[in-house]
Amino acid sequence: MQRLKTTIATSAVATALLCAVGSTPAPAQSLNEAISSRLQSNPGQDRLLVDAKEIIYDNDRNTISASGDVQMNYQGRTLQADRVTYDRNTGRVHAEGNARLTDSSGAVVTGDRFELTDDFKNGFIDSLRVVQTTVENGRPVTTRFSSPRAERAAGETTTFERGTYTACEPCKEHPERPPLWQVKAAKIIHNNSEQTIYYEDATLEILGLPVAYLPYFWTPDPTVKRKTGFLAPRYVASNTLGFGAQIPFFWAIAPNYDLTVAPTFLTRQGILGEAEWRHRLETGAYNIRVAGISQLDPDAFLPSPRGAGDRDWRGSLETAGQFYLNERWKWGWDITLVSDKWFLENYSIRNESLSALYLKEAVSTLYLQGQGDRSFFDVRGYYFQGLSTRDWQKQQPVVHPVLDYNKRFTPSGIGGEFALDVNVTSLTREAAQFEPLSSKNRTSLFGIYQTCKEFNPEDCLVRGTSGSMSRASVMASWRREFIDPVGQVWTPFAYLRADSFWVSPDLEGYQNAKLSNYITGDDDYLFRATPAVGLEYRYPFVADLGTSGRQVIEPIAQIIARPNETKIGNLPNEDAQSLIFDDTSLFDWDKFSGYDRAEGGVRANMGIQYTVTGADDFYASALFGQSYQVAGRNSYRQGDLANVGLDSGLESRASDYVGRVQFSPNRNFSFVTRARFDEEDFNVNRLEASVRANFNPYLPLSTSLTYARYDAQPEIGFTRRREGLLGSATWNLTPNWSLSGSVLVDLDRYLLQEENPAAYADNPIERAFVSSMSLGVGYIDECTTFSLRYIMKPRSLTTSSSGERERNHTVMLSLELRTLGAAAITQNIDGSSSEEGVAN
Repeated sequence: MQRLKTTIATSAVATALLCAVGSTPAPAQSLNEAISSRLQSNPGQDRLLVDAKEIIYDNDRNTISASGDVQMNYQGRTLQADRVTYDRNTGRVHAEGNARLTDSSGAVVTGDRFELTDDFKNGFIDSLRVVQTTVENGRPVTTRFSSPRAERAAGETTTFERGTYTACEPCKEHPERPPLWQVKAAKIIHNNSEQTIYYEDATLEILGLPVAYLPYFWTPDPTVKRKTGFLAPRYVASNTLGFGAQIPFFWAIAPNYDLTVAPTFLTRQGILGEAEWRHRLETGAYNIRVAGISQLDPDAFLPSPRGAGDRDWRGSLETAGQFYLNERWKWGWDITLVSDKWFLENYSIRNESLSALYLKEAVSTLYLQGQGDRSFFDVRGYYFQGLSTRDWQKQQPVVHPVLDYNKRFTPSGIGGEFALDVNVTSLTREAAQFEPLSSKNRTSLFGIYQTCKEFNPEDCLVRGTSGSMSRASVMASWRREFIDPVGQVWTPFAYLRADSFWVSPDLEGYQNAKLSNYITGDDDYLFRATPAVGLEYRYPFVADLGTSGRQVIEPIAQIIARPNETKIGNLPNEDAQSLIFDDTSLFDWDKFSGYDRAEGGVRANMGIQYTVTGADDFYASALFGQSYQVAGRNSYRQGDLANVGLDSGLESRASDYVGRVQFSPNRNFSFVTRARFDEEDFNVNRLEASVRANFNPYLPLSTSLTYARYDAQPEIGFTRRREGLLGSATWNLTPNWSLSGSVLVDLDRYLLQEENPAAYADNPIERAFVSSMSLGVGYIDECTTFSLRYIMKPRSLTTSSSGERERNHTVMLSLELRTLGAAAITQNIDGSSSEEGVAN
């Protein structure tokens, strides 16, 4: 036997490219030339590169072998092995010893032995293992296939006999153990061109134990972001709906739009249909989601007006979109319309409107927004739809529209900063909204809507007037800061505000006629102007602590002079009903929260602030101050239709004291508390305190605790104190397992007595009770996300026969096997009704 052996030094490279016909290869290039001669179907375009330590040419067997860190590259595919043999008789390439094939997508195929065609597209692989890494939501996801033997066809399809698939990493300490989950199948077919993985006679195993069997199914491969097919099902178990399952189908119609259809089959109510259309355009995107059902058993729900038991057809329409006109301007909408206020909750339709514990409403808006370098413009309309039993839709306003504009610039000559603020608000309400100040004056309209027995300003507030109201407000302001040679900071300012009101009350129908106790029935135009000048003074005393940081003590004084506020109580108040006097509003020019009220008179605000910063992120600060009505009428002493200003701490000539203390020794711990103290006896009228702590790296625990106590404010409807404690914590048991929980404790329980005084007349309850609570356990790793949560939250404003507030107890289970699918189950475990509008 004649053998020709060419040995190349270890550091050298045996390299050959598919060159023009007629080239004369060196002996070390024979393997390249032999394989290249079979690749002439694509002449001169694709080049084969071979890199090896040693090449052996065997004339008797008509084979060429390369050994020693062999690497072959062709058409984006790379074959690596300890030894590669090319059989010129069959045109097959045999690779052995640490064989590894990397395709153009980055997938890595390893095996004990490869038998491939000379272009690496077809062949058989023994003891195959495929590792492929993709990026999903910014995180790398690695998938793994394995099989005793696999066949590769046309470089597009790989068939795994007795294959195994998983996205879990093997245990580093015990690689022989099965992964957390894996799919075993008699045959797994991975089609690269279709980007689909087919499973035949498949079993899902968790921790090596079979938990589910499917004779045939398919999934997109990990490189797919969106693909037509069925999504993970959702299961339903409910007293009112029966048992059922939702089977979503996703249709990727085009790269920029798709449709998801999700019918839910319910044993008691029939078929609930849901569909979502998503469309992405060059300048923005929008989506439309609809749901509807023709109920088979409406009697499962309470009759009107407490439920939708009189309805056969129920449904919802939700749509949102946002489009950019240019780099500064955009417009969009977010609309939710429902057939009745209970539909979304009864059928567990996902919607952010249901996320709050106590306030549930669907807010629809259409807007246009623009932003410049120092300007902002926003105009939008609102439609509110109450989603709780006690919400009366006729009392909800329709806003058409509200406009805000702000512009800031530096004027020439006088310097400083000039600001222009514009607000235009127009709304309509069909029925007036009243709120009684005491239980004695409380009654119900139609048996469920709270209102006043007697309509008098002394014992009844007007939260919203019927008819229409429009207001246009313009405020021009100027401020400039001066620092004198000794470091004192002087900031003069001035503003001029003008408000125009158009009020057209509707005194007909329902309880609207009672508005005549408050306002006249004639259409009216009213104008209000408020000029003001003021001065703010600060004198910071700075002490340098060297490398430890510095501390600053800063006395602050502010005085504002303006005429008295006019027409108090003669105008509706829609946007200025929330008034909280604390450290954050102490130095506000106008402490009202909206434009419908305008603070008047001469007022002085004074306080002192202390701040210290140090090494290792140490920070502490404190503020204490008071406000004084120096001259003129005190705007907070005379209540409007909603009594805003009374019981605020600002109604006396010398206000309550307000203060804040903040302390953070490092980045892992922070404490802040703010309080309002009575100006006569220094009793605490309002207190909030919160602490946040992250104990890493000493303890894998993070927690927060918030305490709040608000004294009674009978003039605005709070006849009892309000006190509560909210705590939450997350404990990372391991890098993968975590426990979390939160609890809201009502420390006074007076709220229940106010809602149902008869139930508590003989047995008043003053002990603390848990208002809401959640507990959860979670697991997350590279391939699996699992969570189990228990949630207890108070029922809506309804009470059971015992006088106790009914509660909603829910268990939520979710499991995601990354790249394979996800499933979620939500089960209510109440013994009685679980939802609003549901019959017992």
